[in-house]
Amino acid sequence: MKYIPFLSLALAASVTFVACVNSSRKTVSEEDWIEQTLAKMSVEQKVKVIHAQSKFSSAGVPELGVPELWCTDGPHGIRPEVLWDEWVQAGWTSDSCVAFPALTCLAATWNREVAALYGKSIGEEARYRDKDVLLGPGVNIFRTPLGGRNFEYMGEDPYLAGEMAVPYIKGVQSNGVATCVKHYCLNNEETNRHTVDIDLDDRALYEIYLPAFKKAVQEGGSWSIMSSYNLYRGQHVSHNHRLLVDILKGEWGFDGAVISDWGGVHDTDEAIHNGMDIEFGTWTDGLTMGKTNSYDSYYLADPYLKKIRSGEVGTEELDDKVRRVLRLIHRTAMNQDKPAGSMRSPEHYAAARRIGDEGIVLLKNEGLLPVKPETKNILIVGENAIKSMIVGGGSSSLKAQREIYPLLGITERAEAAGASVKWVRGYVGSTDNSYNGVKSGQDLSESRSAGVLIAEAVEEAAKADLVLFIGGLNKSKNQDCEGKDREGLELPYGQDEVIRAIVEANPRTAVILISGNPVAMPWVDDVNAIVEAWHGGSEAGHALADVLWGDVNPSGHLPFTWPVALADCPAHQEGMAFPNDGKTFYNEGILVGYRWFDTKGVKPLFPFGHGLSYTTFEIGEARLSGKTIRKDGSLKVSVPVTNTGDRAGATVVQLYISDDEASVLRPAKELKGFEKVSLNPGETRTVTFTVKEEDLRYFDADAHAWVSENGTFTARIGCSAGDIATEATFTLI
Repeated sequence: MKYIPFLSLALAASVTFVACVNSSRKTVSEEDWIEQTLAKMSVEQKVKVIHAQSKFSSAGVPELGVPELWCTDGPHGIRPEVLWDEWVQAGWTSDSCVAFPALTCLAATWNREVAALYGKSIGEEARYRDKDVLLGPGVNIFRTPLGGRNFEYMGEDPYLAGEMAVPYIKGVQSNGVATCVKHYCLNNEETNRHTVDIDLDDRALYEIYLPAFKKAVQEGGSWSIMSSYNLYRGQHVSHNHRLLVDILKGEWGFDGAVISDWGGVHDTDEAIHNGMDIEFGTWTDGLTMGKTNSYDSYYLADPYLKKIRSGEVGTEELDDKVRRVLRLIHRTAMNQDKPAGSMRSPEHYAAARRIGDEGIVLLKNEGLLPVKPETKNILIVGENAIKSMIVGGGSSSLKAQREIYPLLGITERAEAAGASVKWVRGYVGSTDNSYNGVKSGQDLSESRSAGVLIAEAVEEAAKADLVLFIGGLNKSKNQDCEGKDREGLELPYGQDEVIRAIVEANPRTAVILISGNPVAMPWVDDVNAIVEAWHGGSEAGHALADVLWGDVNPSGHLPFTWPVALADCPAHQEGMAFPNDGKTFYNEGILVGYRWFDTKGVKPLFPFGHGLSYTTFEIGEARLSGKTIRKDGSLKVSVPVTNTGDRAGATVVQLYISDDEASVLRPAKELKGFEKVSLNPGETRTVTFTVKEEDLRYFDADAHAWVSENGTFTARIGCSAGDIATEATFTLI
């Protein structure tokens, strides 16, 4: 429940009266209420509502019936309550949650319906906890596989990220809880996120880094946006006039509130004039101005009031900020029609499991999986089989009611099949499992040497019918974690050596990776099966077992390109340092992810959109509804898809468009449509995509406009960027 300060009896009565009056005004429109309330507010009251009053709340105006605004970290679950003015948890016993899979896993489902389920479910948990703003989803683009926060985002492609974000947003906001889409924008690295000054050409900005945010605003209708820490062209994004005023609020017509990332504001004048609406988390102890309340020392607090009182600035900008904050409060805290919400329900656990089931990606399989009925002795090797992946990783760290580790989920399923399971550690990673006072309760201390652990794994592997190595990354610094980027593409903690040793002892070995990022695989040709299981949340172990045994046929597809080596990636070409600090230019421009690999002819380890199944699919010949598209027109592209295997399954049919006669640099192909299709054995279904003229456009920086060029285009359809099954050519006239 929300913090309620002590009120005198008279004031409490007056607040109740005003609230009752407001609740009866059903016919007053949102905008009328905003203007009526704004007219009654003093300058002091206006300034009070545009900055924090605690770690996660901003003040209301109780004497006018305006409630406080309460935020909570997401985007994978509802953060435990913290003390009023500290990051440490408050010690409640009722604030545990369901941890949903990381957003990278959601993106790997390529299923809009599942994204809507995710949003609805997490929104219900936020509503039950009486939160007004969920700080998520994250839609920043994977520019590099070393990004520490990539696991919180939705991959490298702006179309995929936007399409998955929209139903998530609508699902959350159906509960009267605002999404705060983050981190707008260009937050593509963590190590120097407060100081890196990013510049890039406008084509890259508009074609790659902005579209998912634009779709979140214009199609998802997100009620708030969080600004990023970094600078853009010499100005912090939290008060960057071009990004916040010109583009977000101007070109896109965003009517919600811009919320700073915690500590992201750096200047009062810039924050006043350049689009910041609510300031949170500025690093001040309040002592420099002689205050006992540090929140009054925020850039948009007393310093702003001082400028108004001295006549240095007017109140036009202030009124715009307050209108946006009141609009956000009216849609959330004052929403009379929002549902009651629910917490830790069976339905939410089922949702978490379904997301994991559909997001897990089968990267390689040479007949080893699913687990065969005759398998009786299973060895599990690896720390990640028993390590918490919910606690840690930065602000997305959670206090979950339960976490089904891979070892538990696999053991339950194996025993049901009459098999036994043994676990050995294999390697030692991080032994710390705490974050801001939340502890997993695990004792991961280890006194044995790496050599002893490997010898044990080899001895046990030789005796097993099947070996499952469960490793990857964890939520420690320099891995999948906020604040620091990875230091290399390789697996940490000597895992490559462990994998090689156990594969030599037993070739019937599957490698299961828990991560939000790709890793180098020097052993890729030596193992028979590879599974990317992501950070699966509360139901991680159950979802993994579902896929390993074939109770669920894997249908996840990669939301990013999996490189062979770091040097293959566009952000890591010769002369391009990473991590960056100070001024950095995105030299690769629009060629991010598969756009780079396909256009430059660089072969990845696994292509964007890749994902295998325990059945097989065949995509037939593409058919067009016409041979030409006129300006502002469209045509349809249809393909038959058949399940040619012996079990039911799903695949993702992907549409890419190539401009064959472009006068400017265009990627070899760009994702413009996708559909997840579930089919029974022998079943055929026709998938139809609509190609619009706007899908053929590129951003002309000189004209500052989206333009298309007449000429020939090719629609390419397949199950990944590297597996195009059919294509058809048409002409724009």
